[in-house]
Amino acid sequence: MPDTPDPVADERPSGAWSPSAGLVGLAWTGTAAAVVWCVLATGDRAGLLLAAVAAVGLGLAALYGTRARPRLRVDGAGVTVGGLAAPRHHPWTQVGDVRVLTVRRLGRASTLLEIDITDPDGEERLLVFGRLDLDDDPEDVAAVVRASRP
Repeated sequence: MPDTPDPVADERPSGAWSPSAGLVGLAWTGTAAAVVWCVLATGDRAGLLLAAVAAVGLGLAALYGTRARPRLRVDGAGVTVGGLAAPRHHPWTQVGDVRVLTVRRLGRASTLLEIDITDPDGEERLLVFGRLDLDDDPEDVAAVVRASRP
């Protein structure tokens, strides 16, 4: 017998959050600029090292921002988290507490979204998302995640 859609699950809020496309594009542009710098800094060893480190760092950040889209997706079935590898889906039965943590560093307050996950084998994991991961306020995302739960 085919699965019938759950009308209650379809009425729950859903959403997807990713790093800002502009920020990812800026990282790719910075990577290209750093590679050009590497080519032009042939006689300067210190400059070449600095350019290579910048190219690798920006390249990894750009790759991650591109590959991890969407970073977090919430729907009636559960939570899906994107990363460098394939996205990982966690059904609502595996999702524990959803909270927002406010931390103060260097005189500036920032908020983080924390989601507790219990894998089928009993292993507990903590998923942490910042504003750069979500391109949205973690407080607002937490409200959608909580409203999406059964």
